[in-house]
Amino acid sequence: MLKPRSTPTRELVNLDGLWRFGIAGRVQDEPWTGRLDTPLEAAVPASYNDQFTDRAIRDHVGWVWYQRTVRVPRGWAGERVLLRFDAATHEGRVHVDDRLVAEHVGGYTPFEADITDAVRAGEEFRLTVGVNNELTNVTIPPGSLTVAQDGTRKQTYHHDFFNYAGLARSVWLFSRPATHVEDVTVVPGVDGATGTVDYAVRTSAPADVRVRALDAEGAEVATATGAEGTLRIDEVHLWQPGAAYLYDLVVEVLDGDTVVDSYTEPFGVRTVEVRGTQFLINGEPFYFTGFGKHEDTPVRGKGHDDAYLVHDFQLMEWVGANSFRTSHYPYAEEVLEFADRHGVVVIDETAAVGLNLAVQGGLSGRGASPTFSPETYNDQTQAAHAQHLRELIARDKNHPSVVMWCISNEPSSSEEGAREYFEPLVQLTRELDPTRPLTSTVWLLPNAETDLIADLFDVISLNRYYGWYIATGDLETAEDYLERDLRGWAAKYDKPIFMGEYGADTVSGLHSLWDIPWTEEYQQDYLDMNHRVFDRVEAFVGEHVWNFADFQTTRAIHRVDGNKKGVFSRDRRPKAAAHALRRRWLGLGNRKPGTQG
Repeated sequence: MLKPRSTPTRELVNLDGLWRFGIAGRVQDEPWTGRLDTPLEAAVPASYNDQFTDRAIRDHVGWVWYQRTVRVPRGWAGERVLLRFDAATHEGRVHVDDRLVAEHVGGYTPFEADITDAVRAGEEFRLTVGVNNELTNVTIPPGSLTVAQDGTRKQTYHHDFFNYAGLARSVWLFSRPATHVEDVTVVPGVDGATGTVDYAVRTSAPADVRVRALDAEGAEVATATGAEGTLRIDEVHLWQPGAAYLYDLVVEVLDGDTVVDSYTEPFGVRTVEVRGTQFLINGEPFYFTGFGKHEDTPVRGKGHDDAYLVHDFQLMEWVGANSFRTSHYPYAEEVLEFADRHGVVVIDETAAVGLNLAVQGGLSGRGASPTFSPETYNDQTQAAHAQHLRELIARDKNHPSVVMWCISNEPSSSEEGAREYFEPLVQLTRELDPTRPLTSTVWLLPNAETDLIADLFDVISLNRYYGWYIATGDLETAEDYLERDLRGWAAKYDKPIFMGEYGADTVSGLHSLWDIPWTEEYQQDYLDMNHRVFDRVEAFVGEHVWNFADFQTTRAIHRVDGNKKGVFSRDRRPKAAAHALRRRWLGLGNRKPGTQG
């Protein structure tokens, strides 16, 4: 799905701002039929949960309603008129006046509605959007619902971050011609000093197509006709980690000599490959340094915020990070566009977090229920997961910053049924995008001998917490455990090994002379121990600390106002570990420790 852009043939209006807001049970039963009966207003984009002081709103389970009026620009007569929602977490229903125009399930990917027949240029309409935050065994991410004796609905979910919900990303009204570009796919390659760009354009109706590649200065460097083909760019400027270079692909739909639609898609020319135990970008070994992150800030929750976007990338540059993972869901597309422009490498992850009921059994690994079964995560769950993969790849396939897909986080990969669940999803992902490597992060307990799905992936991504959840406070034992674990994976698989998560909860300002968990000193010592082991394992290709910044979680006795594994506090103040990482990572660049640049 193409992102709405202003072009010579398209216009768009941003609908962000304050919308009328109410939760189900406090507004009329059919709120789309008239003015929303509520005194409240909520900011868009932002999660609704923390905007209000009412705990019933923060903890609400079920539908909430947003409403505003929208005027269609008078110059749009004869154009197609559409609404675009960058996300509605986790289910959305859209009404234009009294008419239902769109429904979508999945909280982190966009959807749109063609409302041409429901509106008139120059006139207003009432836009009412319902958003449902419920998670079940057949949603991605999964969860479960219970109803208390007083009728209160309770949500349980199997991921360790707060279930922020609402319209957390932008909403758009946009126009496009009747005959238009529907989709563009760009697959870059390199042939010596020449860049190759395989392109495919889908149009709404059969039409002539012309494509032009423009360099960063706007000069035309290649051109072709036809809906599919290959452009060749001589003396190409490669998109490099830390040194981004972007071209524009201008796609034009023609009626004779008349351009009836024009759409511009930025792209970068670079290659990605896994060869043996190396991860290669543009044919050169790449060593990942960075973080798992979250879309999480005070008040906004998961709401996208450009100021935080800029500041977070500044902090990543300061600390020497060259990459991050979109844990545990696709981030706002603005984040990937920023990474494209600034040469930051991205591992793009689905919202498939929590496919692991074995966690309920603690470190024994025995869950109360099997993870994969008709009653738990089943064929419907798998179908929802497959749809999420389709939507993720359709949205993000052209971003040069995205070098790998992560199709799930910490599934129960050593449990019966795991292979039957994941093998078709891996096959689907490779069909959707054969150009990028695949991975899935391995949770704490499976090892190289017990994991049932690692062979399906190109990169072994491990989440390991020796010294925190295992051998807590005993870094000497933790170092031995970690090294034996990593060497077991290296011995079994001729693949790159990547640390997707490692970290220790740390309270800013808590200090000790001793190895005391939760102190800033322990977080530094814990990271140093991990780094010593990483540097001794030849197949190791990168390290992503968990987490970039503290983030909000559900209420739990092991969480003090959220997860405190951040290297930065939730308001982005550095802990001592941030300075230690900076010393390590600035000295590495994109190279593995001990190698020559």
